[in-house]
Amino acid sequence: MLNAFAAFIFRIAGWKIIGRPPYEIKKAVWVGAPHNSNWDFMLCLGARGEMKINVGFLAKSQLFKWYSGWLFRALGCYPVYRNKSGNLVEAVAAMFEQNETLHIAITPEGTRKDVERLKTGFYHMAILANVPLVLIGFDYPRKALVISEPINLSGDLQKDLKLVYNFYLTIEGKHKTWLNEYERTGIIPIFNKN
Repeated sequence: MLNAFAAFIFRIAGWKIIGRPPYEIKKAVWVGAPHNSNWDFMLCLGARGEMKINVGFLAKSQLFKWYSGWLFRALGCYPVYRNKSGNLVEAVAAMFEQNETLHIAITPEGTRKDVERLKTGFYHMAILANVPLVLIGFDYPRKALVISEPINLSGDLQKDLKLVYNFYLTIEGKHKTWLNEYERTGIIPIFNKN
């Protein structure tokens, strides 16, 4: 019922999905960018309801307070503990191994603030779990959530990230430094995998 309501709000707000949802795949890491607004999460909920694909979300653990944790879990969120030692990449890869069907969304910037480069944890999660990436672009001027075809990764980080960056160059709206620098130089700066 929550998904149907979110899809209804998504439609009446004038939003649409551009691209074909990947119904044929059972597992994927979904990558949402550029992440500029708290509304991005609401758009994802609406698009998830519209597509009828159960995509879960990685969210900062601070959202999972005693009074709100139940809500975020009901919305399909999994807490990310940024300050704990341990490997988030390996934990997410293990989730893929333990589930027959799993779609997890992540924002590779890790914040709504401007960043100079993407974190590559999403890439390493997909490689380790041997699942494709599905890219999501938040295109506010067109009121569209743009979905890529599934990307099966080669293991060549630079080559694969070039596909990711080139997809996001097609998204209209506020581009962040990481994308502007790539557009200007053609160079993909590498961050750590977390």
